[in-house]
Amino acid sequence: MNTYRFFVLFFIIVSNLVAQNKEITLEEIWSGNFSHDRLQSLQSLNNGQSYIVQDYNRAKGEMRVDIFEYKTGEKTGELINSSKIEGLNFFQTFSLSQDETKAILGVQIETIYRRSVKGQYFVYNIKTNNLTQIDVDKIQEPHFSPDNSQVAFVKNNNVFIKNIDNNTTTQVTADGQKNKIINGLTDWVYEEEFAFVKAFEWSPDGKYLAYLKFNESEVPEFSMDIYGTYGNDLYPKQDVFKYPKAGEKNAEVSLHIYNVKSDRSTEINLGDYHYIPRLKWSQKTNLLSAQTTNRHQNELKLHLVNTDNFSVETILTATDKAYVDVDDDLTFLEDNSFIWTSEQDGWNHIYHYSENGKLINQVTDGNWEVTNYYGYDSKTKRIFYQSTEAGSVNRAVYSIKINGKSKTALADKSGTNSADFSADFSYFINTFSNAETPRRFTLHDAKNGKLLRKIKDNQKLLDKLEAYNLSEKELSTIKINGNNLNMWMIKPKDFDPSKVYPLLMYQYSGPGSQSVSNSFFGTNDYWYQMLADKGYIIACVDGRGTGYKGRDFKKVTQLELGKYELEDQIAAAYKLGQESYIDADRIGIWGWSYGGFMSSNAIFQANDVFSFAIAVAPVTSWRFYDTIYTERYMTTPQENASGYDDNSPITHVNEFDKGDYLLIHGSADDNVHVQNTMQLIEALVQANKQFDWRIYPDKNHGIYGGNTRLHLYNVMTEFLMEQL
Repeated sequence: MNTYRFFVLFFIIVSNLVAQNKEITLEEIWSGNFSHDRLQSLQSLNNGQSYIVQDYNRAKGEMRVDIFEYKTGEKTGELINSSKIEGLNFFQTFSLSQDETKAILGVQIETIYRRSVKGQYFVYNIKTNNLTQIDVDKIQEPHFSPDNSQVAFVKNNNVFIKNIDNNTTTQVTADGQKNKIINGLTDWVYEEEFAFVKAFEWSPDGKYLAYLKFNESEVPEFSMDIYGTYGNDLYPKQDVFKYPKAGEKNAEVSLHIYNVKSDRSTEINLGDYHYIPRLKWSQKTNLLSAQTTNRHQNELKLHLVNTDNFSVETILTATDKAYVDVDDDLTFLEDNSFIWTSEQDGWNHIYHYSENGKLINQVTDGNWEVTNYYGYDSKTKRIFYQSTEAGSVNRAVYSIKINGKSKTALADKSGTNSADFSADFSYFINTFSNAETPRRFTLHDAKNGKLLRKIKDNQKLLDKLEAYNLSEKELSTIKINGNNLNMWMIKPKDFDPSKVYPLLMYQYSGPGSQSVSNSFFGTNDYWYQMLADKGYIIACVDGRGTGYKGRDFKKVTQLELGKYELEDQIAAAYKLGQESYIDADRIGIWGWSYGGFMSSNAIFQANDVFSFAIAVAPVTSWRFYDTIYTERYMTTPQENASGYDDNSPITHVNEFDKGDYLLIHGSADDNVHVQNTMQLIEALVQANKQFDWRIYPDKNHGIYGGNTRLHLYNVMTEFLMEQL
């Protein structure tokens, strides 16, 4: 071989080795360099043969809603194009009327809390291109009536109805007032814990509007200082809102039904209850369903309200020694019988009840969980759902006859499958990923799951990741305290079992959660890959109290949040520390929110096992957290003082004898208040314990915005590299 050819060959080999050994940087992670392709705002059209996707053309500065054919994937048209709308050259959000002839377009969208927003909204007539502004002010939750002639919305805590045909507005309620009365929207704690904002529902014939009223006059107020930016804000501003902490007064919630024709509201007597977490009209236009729970949330009732005489019938009562979950699975069929999901046999399954609440049959059965109810096809009498039948870390998609027979696996490849069905249940788009495969979108026949075509496969991301020679995310189980717990582990790519490595454990551990799943990388996984490149092993164990392994496994932590979860993390760390390749003296743990609560307890109560901990936005006492979440698992502090205090990190600061601890919080966290961190800091200071802490001004529970996440992860990485 001549010298030139040798040099070229050597250069190619070295270049390939270098190209396959790039190290991930935090700048790449938080610039979105590893983001996935998605199907933005995917929605089936009524015909079941087409779907729409929202798309922004940056070059032209236009927002579109494009129409695609399911079968071929071909774009067949544009439903909405901002460049063709006179008076509105851009929109951020859209929602279609029931007959798909009109759309509500939103601009100047402003986030309030986790799910709530307000903005300027317009009704756009797709056929005529006519544009009508709903209100001159920013409003919330505009929704069409079933016949598309009216839009109900909320402004200044009052409900209004806009008549599109004659351009008039009717005010339904007049007593709305900030921090006192809310009509048609949920308060902070409902929004966060019952996961909905719009607290009104049109009847199927558009004659009635059911809505909730929240009287939060006696709910204690919480305030946060907003510091603003240098040069613009000389004095901090104060954000004051109602936040019911555990054991304190909740808002008084009542159900009302407004008669559009008579312009009159009637309050409905639902009997003895504390919360109204769901409203839904049945197939009969005169029957509204309402779900209520007691304060402990261990009794859930389903009521039917008859608008003919406003009588109420309780047709189902679900109870549990711990709590009953609230979900969105209730589905009324054509004969007004209904689908319901429940853990009554120890696992979450689907049930079919008659209109009067008599059980017809249990549709699914087995030692596995239904994790998503997709819907019911009246033509084939089949129910579509997602479950853990292939193992608790996996998700598969099935259909089954409503009588519980003829189950069909539609998408069960090992990993995480989720489905989006066409309106007529003839097709579904499956989203699949596993530990090695980023999201793949494919079209399937809903009758048998047959693959019809590929849509997107994120191959570009896989090609990009080839340069980094990433470590495998190993899925396994570990026997801890009599249970086989799910675990993942990431080792350095040049792992040598004869060497010894420090271990960083991540966990969340909140009730019903899951951190170990057979799915592709989330953002934090890229950070873990970066740490593995630097010689760390990273592991995660889902202990008792987490989800998808049955009712008893999940609810064992009742009344004692933090006790069994901590026992499992300590035992897992101890067992992993016995591995020859793990340095038992260098085991760290970190977590965010509930995970920060856990990591704080770990370093305080078990610093003989953990030498290092990071807690981000932690709950430090459940006394500081909201009623609905906390009391669901703990009852009230007045009833269960020891459950609250025995497992509070604040209680255990004097046990923090050794180890390194970093505490981080956002000052404008409306969810887990920075009060949690400030109270813990004071306890640590008075106990003369040394630790590190960071406060991010005006940042909420997610601690993001601008370079904030990059800065946060730089802080955590540097602390970890120095101390672990």
